[in-house]
Amino acid sequence: MPFLTQEQKEVVQNAKSIVAITGAGISNESGIPTFRGEAGFWKNFRAEDLATPQAFQKDPKLVWEWYDWRRLLCSKANPNDGHLTLASWDNHHPRFSLITQNVDGLHIRAGSKHILEIHGNIFQFRCTKCSFHGHIDNSRQGDGLKFCPNCSALVRPNIVWFGESYDPKLFENAFLLAQNASVVLLVGTSANVSVPRELAMTAIQSGAFGIEINPESTSLSEFMDVHIQGKAGDVLPKLYSEIIT
Repeated sequence: MPFLTQEQKEVVQNAKSIVAITGAGISNESGIPTFRGEAGFWKNFRAEDLATPQAFQKDPKLVWEWYDWRRLLCSKANPNDGHLTLASWDNHHPRFSLITQNVDGLHIRAGSKHILEIHGNIFQFRCTKCSFHGHIDNSRQGDGLKFCPNCSALVRPNIVWFGESYDPKLFENAFLLAQNASVVLLVGTSANVSVPRELAMTAIQSGAFGIEINPESTSLSEFMDVHIQGKAGDVLPKLYSEIIT
C-alpha cells in the first residue's frame, strides 16, 4: 500500500525545495545510543552531567574520556538504509537540504552533501582560545586531553552543549532553508528539542508539505500532512522509490 495519495505524491515530485530534519532515532537504528535515559549513563554519569561547559571546566579529562568512548561507538556504526536514502535524495534533487541534530557523522559517511549539523560533529574539535577547528585523529582513542596544533591551548569537542547557543550563521541558514521549503521531512526525532521543532513548524507555517516518519506519534504529528509510522531505515527507501517512479 502506498504511503501517499497520487495528489500528495505529485506535490513532493514537483517540490522546488525539500528539507529533511533528522534526529536521534535514525542513528539509533545504526546502533548508536540516544544518550538519554538509561542508555545515557556512562560510569554513573548522565549526558546532562558531562555535556556542559561547566563539566568541561571542572574536569576536561573526564569529558574527553566520555567523548572518546562515544566517538569509538560512532566510528564502529554504519549508515543504515535511512541515511543512504536521504543521500540518494540529496543527489537526485537539485535543492535538497538536510538539517540534523545528530553529531555522529553518519549522514556525511552515507554521502549527503548539502547538510547542516546544527549540534556539531563528534569527530571535530575546536580550540578554547583561538577557535581553531580541526578533525580528531580517531586512531588515537582515549589519549586524554587534546591540545590545539595552532596555539597549544586546550581544545574541546566541537559540539553544542547544554546551555550553549547555536552558531549564529548556521542557525540563520537552517531557518532560511525551513522558510523556503516546499516539502519538509521530519525523520526520527521526538520533536522535544526546541530548535528542530521550531524549524519544522517554521516550514509548515510557511506553507511546506509535511511528512513525518517515526515509530510513534510526536507533538508535531498533528501539524504534519502525513505521518508514517515506522523506522526510517524501513520507510524511507520505500517512500523514495514511490516518489521517483
